[in-house]
Amino acid sequence: MHVIIIGAGTGGLALAHGLKRAGISCSVHERDRTRGGGLQGYRVGIDHDGSRALSQVLPPDLFDTFVATCARTPDRFNMFTEKYREVLSLDGFARASADGSGAERSVSRMTLRQILLTGIEELVHFDKVFTRYGRNADGTVTAHFEDGTSATGDVLVGADGSPSRVRRQYLPHAALEDSGIAAVGGKVPLTDETRALLTDRTIDGVNLFLAPGGYSLILHVMQFPWDQDGVPKSGIGATDADLIKNWPGLHFDNTRDYILLGLSGAGQNLPGDILERDGRGLHELLQELMRTWDPRLRALAGLVDPSTCFPMRIRTSVPIEQWPSSTVTLIGDAIHTMTPGRGVGANTALRDAVLLCHRLTAARDGRMPLVPAIRDYETRMIGYGFDAVRKSLAQMSGSAPIHKPLVGRAVLAAMRTGMRVVNHLPPVKRRMAASQQAYRGQDRDEG
Repeated sequence: MHVIIIGAGTGGLALAHGLKRAGISCSVHERDRTRGGGLQGYRVGIDHDGSRALSQVLPPDLFDTFVATCARTPDRFNMFTEKYREVLSLDGFARASADGSGAERSVSRMTLRQILLTGIEELVHFDKVFTRYGRNADGTVTAHFEDGTSATGDVLVGADGSPSRVRRQYLPHAALEDSGIAAVGGKVPLTDETRALLTDRTIDGVNLFLAPGGYSLILHVMQFPWDQDGVPKSGIGATDADLIKNWPGLHFDNTRDYILLGLSGAGQNLPGDILERDGRGLHELLQELMRTWDPRLRALAGLVDPSTCFPMRIRTSVPIEQWPSSTVTLIGDAIHTMTPGRGVGANTALRDAVLLCHRLTAARDGRMPLVPAIRDYETRMIGYGFDAVRKSLAQMSGSAPIHKPLVGRAVLAAMRTGMRVVNHLPPVKRRMAASQQAYRGQDRDEG
């Protein structure tokens, strides 16, 4: 069996690792020209599902390297007003599973990409822009690329993200729609000056600031185990230091400690040209939208490096009914693009990769026919994938009442009151934290 994977995103590379460990031939064909291309955004939160998935598909030493290169794990989730007043703080945000494989972790997108590219370099072909696929008389599938080359295999997996060309050919009725939310992201170096603008609880947590108008700011401090020269920091374990120093991917990773800022709001409340603005224009917009916020937050916004600013139009998949299965299938954003409302997009792609790898291994070993094996994967993936799409949209939709001019203020006030009440009721807070962890897969057992 040979599996062709279109796209070198999180799900596609994880699948390639899993197939390689299972002894199944595969190849990855990526449109980006280099190992360092194709990234937007700075942080990925790897939840319990994602950590468990990576522990299954990566070789043990590479999984250990992934753990060693993660940023400091947040230990709480904090919610504030735009005036920096706490309304809710949930401890135990990053509680790990018993064996440590299912921990909540924070990682740079570039770091995760380099981890996933390590050890499968011979399988990944860059500068391969997919154009179409064709089915052959012997049951195989051939992928064609813009440069005139092609690749033939027994299974074709579209892992080419939200604008998936594989999906457009295979499931042309599977559409994306605008969530009504747009966002601006940027980062600030973590220095003595910027650290002084944060509290200890803010530095140690994932933080959400809710403001009138439906605007929200995510703020997260990313502290890595290496210094500005790429040398492992003193104080970390000797084993981790060796892993980092000897990791080939460190050469491609320029991550340094920083503060991530991401401001989002309803598209109708933002300038119409937000997607066309350059970094300086986006930086000016960020400061304008935060002009009435707490002085410390305004100062952080002012210190954002304009070259790091980028706009995002948040889109989401429209769930569809299950389709007739074949030797072409899809994983990750190629089939279930979701808003970042619940922070589970990359983790869902990793679940896809593990599940599909298990089913293809079963087919290879003769325990299931190939197409029924893919059908079983798709049935389960459609269930949890589109469930995540719906719940993520419910958390981040431009049509939500909070974005309305008058009603929004009343909704925000009610939310803040409710969160303040919960914040003073420890048993309720513990139940809320447990519910959040359960959704993020802490107690889930994947078969």
